[in-house]
Amino acid sequence: MHESDGAAGPPLVLQTVYDAAFATYPVPMKIATWNVNSLKVRLQHLLTWLEANPVDVLCIQETKLTDDKFPLAEINAAGYHVVFAGQKTYNGVAILSKHPIEDVLIGNPHFEDEQQRLIAATIAGMRIICAYVVNGQEIGSDKFAYKMAWLEGLHTWVTEEMRRHPALAVLGDYNIAPEARDVHEPSEWENHIHFTAPERAALAALMELGLQDAFRLFEQPDKQYSWWDYRNLAFRRNRGLRIDHILLTEALAKRCTACHIDRDTRKWEQPSDHAPVVATLAD
Repeated sequence: MHESDGAAGPPLVLQTVYDAAFATYPVPMKIATWNVNSLKVRLQHLLTWLEANPVDVLCIQETKLTDDKFPLAEINAAGYHVVFAGQKTYNGVAILSKHPIEDVLIGNPHFEDEQQRLIAATIAGMRIICAYVVNGQEIGSDKFAYKMAWLEGLHTWVTEEMRRHPALAVLGDYNIAPEARDVHEPSEWENHIHFTAPERAALAALMELGLQDAFRLFEQPDKQYSWWDYRNLAFRRNRGLRIDHILLTEALAKRCTACHIDRDTRKWEQPSDHAPVVATLAD
């Protein structure tokens, strides 16, 4: 949910670890997304969660670290390959994987952007895109215009990626609640950032390419959210938004057997304001 002030990050730097052999595809997998809201502050949270939830692929957002500060050794020691792109104080994305990583791309070739918000890789025969969508501030602001342009660029790029990769997943903090049931009080949020008509339309257009919301493939309890403000006892009162999503192409949606939000992390001391979202894929 956090917004960059537009400060430019460092030059793009890629860090990765490769294995010589690649797995047989497809394989059963768990994939997840989590806006950690500062990897420096919440590295131990991440490692603790991975130990208890050894997902195959985890996309993280808001690492808020330059690449030279990324905790590569700690992530590798936890049993994960990793690719990342970061900048000081703001933004930053990474993909962690128990499987070898290849064909890595940082940023969107159709949208020039100094902010580190996108990274993609091919893992176990799947194309994985980790996205941190722009916050947008408010309708009419320069940042809202940036958000809408950014989403248009994402649409163009994902269209091309889907042609190349039938098995594709776009995971991340979208900063958009798709429907009224994804908002604790729709009347309060209507025409406010994260729940405006233009944002919802942009997300719907992305899904109309043939992407399906993994969470909505299954019957879910009411009032399920992935983000809660730190203020006003929002988590305790469950006044949240579902803005973290895993979108799957048809090929992956057919393999998806479950999807849930792990809200327990929000109960931890000094938590991220977001909770992980996890999807299970059969072979």
